[in-house]
Amino acid sequence: MRIGELADKSGVSRDTIRFYERNGLISSTTGESDTNNYRDYPDHNLELLGFFTKARDAGMSIADLRDIIETMNGSCDRSEAAQVIRNKIDDLKTRADQIARVVTFLEQSLENR
Repeated sequence: MRIGELADKSGVSRDTIRFYERNGLISSTTGESDTNNYRDYPDHNLELLGFFTKARDAGMSIADLRDIIETMNGSCDRSEAAQVIRNKIDDLKTRADQIARVVTFLEQSLENR
C-alpha cells in the first residue's frame, strides 16, 4: 500500500510514517513504476504503527522501540524478542524506583527548609 493509504488506515501522519522509516522502525520498497518515486509499504507496517502509537503514548522512546524492532527483525525467535521486552520492563521499573526515591528526597528537602 502507498503512504497515503497507510496513513489513512493507521491514523498516523505521513510525516510520522517517514520519521519511523528513517529510524529503521518500518520498511518500504520501491514501487513498480519507473516513472515515479512511490514507495510501497507492506501490510505488517499497519500493525507496527498501532504498536508504536500505543508505545509512544505510554512514553517509550524511539531508541526503546528500535531495540525491540531490531531484535524482532533479527535472527532470534519470539522467545528472545519476548525476553528483550521483559528486560525493557525491568529497566523501566528500576528507573521508576529511582525516580520515586529522588522525588521523596526532594519532598523531604522542602519540608526541612
